[in-house]
Amino acid sequence: MVVKVVLPFLLCWGVISGQPQATTQQGDSGALQFGSVPPGVYETLASYEPGPMGALFYMVNTFLHVVQPNPFPEDIIVQLVRGDLQSQYSKAAHYEMGFLVCAALGVLFMVLMPLVGFCFCVCRCCENCGGEMHQRQKKNANCRRSALAGALFVTSLLITAGVVIAYAANQNLSNQLKGVRRLVNSNMKDLQTFVNQTPVQIDYLIGQYTTTERKVISDLENVGPLLGREVRENLASECLPALAGVSSMASDMWETQRALLNMNQTLEVLQNSSKSLQANLSLVNSSINDALRGPFCKDNPANNVCTSIRDSLSQLCIHANFSRLASVNQQLSKVNDVLQTNLSSIVQKGYASFNDIPDLVKNQTKSTITGVQNHLDGISTDITNFSNKLHLQAILKNFSNYVSHVHSLVEDVYPQIDRADFYRWTCCVTLCCLVLLILTFTFLGLLCGGCGYDRHASPTTRGCVSNTGGNLLMAGAGFTFIFSWLLMVFVSLTFVIGGNMEKLVCEPFESQQLFKVIDTLYLSNPDARNFIPALLNHNAEVNLTVESLYSKCKENRGIYSALQLDNVFNLTGHLDMSAHMQDISKEFNSVNVDLNSIILLDPSGKANLLSFNQTGVDKINYPEYLAEVNKSITVVDLLLFADNLEKQLTQLPSGALKSSLTVQVSRIRDIYYKQVIPMQNSTTTLSQSVQRLQNLTSNLPSRIAGTLTVIDGAQKITHNATHIITQETGIYRDRLIGYFQQYINWVKTSLAMDVASCKPFSNVMDSVDLVACSFVVDSLNLFWFGLGWATVLLLPSLILSVRLAKFYRRMDTEDVYDDMEIGINGYHNELSLSVQSTVPMSEMVPEPLHPYPCDPIPPGFSSSMQDRLVRVRNLELKPIGRSSSQKRRMLSSQSHMTT
Repeated sequence: MVVKVVLPFLLCWGVISGQPQATTQQGDSGALQFGSVPPGVYETLASYEPGPMGALFYMVNTFLHVVQPNPFPEDIIVQLVRGDLQSQYSKAAHYEMGFLVCAALGVLFMVLMPLVGFCFCVCRCCENCGGEMHQRQKKNANCRRSALAGALFVTSLLITAGVVIAYAANQNLSNQLKGVRRLVNSNMKDLQTFVNQTPVQIDYLIGQYTTTERKVISDLENVGPLLGREVRENLASECLPALAGVSSMASDMWETQRALLNMNQTLEVLQNSSKSLQANLSLVNSSINDALRGPFCKDNPANNVCTSIRDSLSQLCIHANFSRLASVNQQLSKVNDVLQTNLSSIVQKGYASFNDIPDLVKNQTKSTITGVQNHLDGISTDITNFSNKLHLQAILKNFSNYVSHVHSLVEDVYPQIDRADFYRWTCCVTLCCLVLLILTFTFLGLLCGGCGYDRHASPTTRGCVSNTGGNLLMAGAGFTFIFSWLLMVFVSLTFVIGGNMEKLVCEPFESQQLFKVIDTLYLSNPDARNFIPALLNHNAEVNLTVESLYSKCKENRGIYSALQLDNVFNLTGHLDMSAHMQDISKEFNSVNVDLNSIILLDPSGKANLLSFNQTGVDKINYPEYLAEVNKSITVVDLLLFADNLEKQLTQLPSGALKSSLTVQVSRIRDIYYKQVIPMQNSTTTLSQSVQRLQNLTSNLPSRIAGTLTVIDGAQKITHNATHIITQETGIYRDRLIGYFQQYINWVKTSLAMDVASCKPFSNVMDSVDLVACSFVVDSLNLFWFGLGWATVLLLPSLILSVRLAKFYRRMDTEDVYDDMEIGINGYHNELSLSVQSTVPMSEMVPEPLHPYPCDPIPPGFSSSMQDRLVRVRNLELKPIGRSSSQKRRMLSSQSHMTT
């Protein structure tokens, strides 16, 4: 019934749970990050912590392992299920050998205990088997009594421990059964949660398709930035370097203009300065010559100085001749004409045209985007129609009703369970009380016997307390014979049942070996590979085992993957969007983007470059300029010349000549600071301008030709970019289709891991195992273990009680040895007995007498004599009917006395 209701639900659940879902956010890589399916929160905790009882359970399981160490008999059970009984008897007997031996010992106990008890009772009535009320006097009597009492006490404590264990197991079972209702309610609630949460999860899956659809539409609306940008990036490797080359040439033009202008202005300044410098130097030269012609130079001391100064005046002249350098006005004029056309703005137009590729792609793919959006509407319609075809609510309602019906049936059984548990508890407590009854007599016997025992009293004069202790021990022995075999009957039955349940059900379930038996061939359908496929009418070749189903549900996996429902309902086939994807691909295959409108460099820009090539700036004689500017301004360093002249003037006497030459020294220095130094700065500027121009115009024709070639090549690539557009369009199409594929893959993963997780079903199995094994079987095994422990120990307790009782009970006769003769007459005067007293006559002094309950003894006797007299009286009062042993002892005594 469960399968008939659950299976259709699971199948239809698998159908619906195949709906796509995506709570998406897009990263830079285009991957979709999906949200989490709303989880089902289950309350059942199918676990059990026995606490201190765990050690006792482990002890019982260890005992069972010793009794039954064989592995789980999978093959034997399979053959038995298949009906092959005869050939499996020997194997089953071998497997059950430990249980059979223990059961046989139990049966032997059950048979022998009543029989031995009956024989023992009859024998005791005949004053045999310890029934004779006579105790022989031995030297080690006290040691024997103490040893027997100690052994009996220890044995009784062990029996008490067994009873306590049995009672604890009994109480533990009752306590744990009280939690069964909570466990069942929790499982039923989880099943209802499973039923209620599954539609929510499925609705979430279906509803999340709109998120994926919005993402696809967003990418379609941004086809320009996405597709156009990729096309532009592919063309950038050719187009951007070409435009950068043209832009660089435009910058070079402006740099050339500035360099030419600086060169022309500096050259003009140098030429004018050279003329002025030459004139000033000539004037200084004339002034010095005029001064040297005076009468002061004719004297011998001044003559040599004047001659030296006159000879050095030839160095006062300019060295660099800038007047012979040609002007660059013509080249400057041509460059200015070329710069009338703004090549930089033309290049910016090329950049703008190149950057407009995304907008161009967007404008030329409008029809394609519209067609793809129509297909998206079709996909959405198919998914909606697919979900509408399912009858989920009705199936879920039926399953929910079934769960509620089962729950109500279980609720109705609770009173019967409570009543049965009460009867069980009462029965088990009664069994424990039987053992406690025996223990009560034993402990009371030990207490009375131990407290009432008098070491100085003879066996026939023991007190009432001691005698009562012995009688209680014998009563305990009697009840042991009466009840022990009944206890063993219960122990044997529960041992066989509980032990086999533990070894054949509980342990295999924990190790999952039991599932292999269920999955064995031919158990349900000879053609099926496993039990579950046969039960669910799956494909016979499906490798779906109970073990795998339980393990996946234990991991809280989705029931679709756990039951491999894809073999019954092909979710992939129902979620197949290949037809829609093919239509989308066709839409993108028809994309035709024309980039002929993109102009990187218009004809005016190319003409401007060619015009710059014809300005002649590359034909200027730059080496001649550099050679001239590298020369010094004057032949001699004017400062050095002035310093030398000043030193020579120190050799002249003061006068007009020295004063006139001193003035000229000052003029030379003034010419250096005011004219030579500015000219040196101008030559530096001219040199820099010449070098800059030389660098700018080196290989100018080849550079311009190369730039034009590169720009023409980039233009051709742009106009023939069909393969690039096709390639990038395919990537863009695959990206859109990839969203759907990611969506479908995520749905499959969610179905396998999250949607309709079958944890409640594994919880049900675990709960059954928990109740059956952890609660019932473990407690049952512990009960028979404790009760059997106590029952077995009743045997040594019985033996010890019987032997110890004789040390406590009051005897009828005892062994007596005395030196004086006492005649003893029976009722028929048949026997006479002479008793030899071992007490010397000197000890026979009057002592206080101990009263005796039967007949007071005359005064004047010692205590030893009183005791002996009591024993003699006991012999006199003994009835004529004696046992053979008594007769033999009395005849032997008489013969000895006669002798």
